Amino acid sequence: MTPNVTHLELELQPADGQRLASLCGPFDDNLKQLERRLGVEINYHNQHFQILGPTHLAQVTGELLKRLYVETQPVKGQAVPDVTPEQVHLAIKESRVLEQDAEPDSGYQYGKEVTIKTKRGMIKPRTPNQAQYVAHILTHDITFGIGPAGTGKTYLAVAAAVDALERQEIRRILLTRPAVEAGEKLGFLPGDLSQKVDPYLRPLYDALFEMLGFERVEKLIERNVIEVAPLAYMRGRTLNDAFIILDESQNTTVEQMKMFLTRIGFNSKAVITGDITQIDLPRNAKSGLRHAIEVLSEVEGLSFNFFRAEDVVRHPVVARIVRAYEAFDEQQKRERHPDEDKKA
Repeated sequence: MTPNVTHLELELQPADGQRLASLCGPFDDNLKQLERRLGVEINYHNQHFQILGPTHLAQVTGELLKRLYVETQPVKGQAVPDVTPEQVHLAIKESRVLEQDAEPDSGYQYGKEVTIKTKRGMIKPRTPNQAQYVAHILTHDITFGIGPAGTGKTYLAVAAAVDALERQEIRRILLTRPAVEAGEKLGFLPGDLSQKVDPYLRPLYDALFEMLGFERVEKLIERNVIEVAPLAYMRGRTLNDAFIILDESQNTTVEQMKMFLTRIGFNSKAVITGDITQIDLPRNAKSGLRHAIEVLSEVEGLSFNFFRAEDVVRHPVVARIVRAYEAFDEQQKRERHPDEDKKA
């Protein structure tokens, strides 16, 4: 049975050739991306657009074109901003039109409470799982974000931390991660300790720079309002009035995870992010993140949030890569334990 097909007419106002060029992209690449992803056909002449496709998808495409056209509005005295392929991709993800099992809107709207204005615009959840994750960060003392790369685990955690600092709910932000790959070889790297560990903390710096700007981050680091340090520096400390983020937690040992979780003091929040498929620990060491999932799942005040390939907000091919690896792992499990499938 063929879906209802609509021929939708749309006019974008105000008329502006430069804004139109920005919307369409070089050689109409942005429009081609919308056509390819949503299965519609887009034709236009000046500000007049015609969209041909299934009724729902044509309507969604029209709304996306309107929203993206708004983003071409230049700030006073500045040039018309470019609409990038990444913006188009994120707009499609946010519309949730391609999700077969989208969850109810309640949690999604709740997650939008964290919105921070940056150079790239407002930061907000793009998928229902992201929205639930942000909602849990707001309402729980300790929140785990577990899932593949590109699902926004660290980025949204840093956004929530910046938001809490701006509203003076906390007095400082502490960002940490284990430097597993370096191990005892740190002594052989050139430079002082800061220069040795900085490469492992770079993703956290990058998120901060994007949200607050380089100069402000540098000033806050100088005043110890923001501290970025390797996990080993947490031992023996009690952290009050702080927002603490442990990134790449799959590379903590069981002892390190326990040490970190017991550092959390009064009026503090902690977010622990990681991907249990990317463990770099020695084979005989158990991941502290895996162990925490087993031991702490029923503890009050904690929340566990699991992301899927559908939550990836990077290039669309990343989601397909994640799905392919997941399917391969499932096949390997079935081949190793064929009897379990028969029992099921």
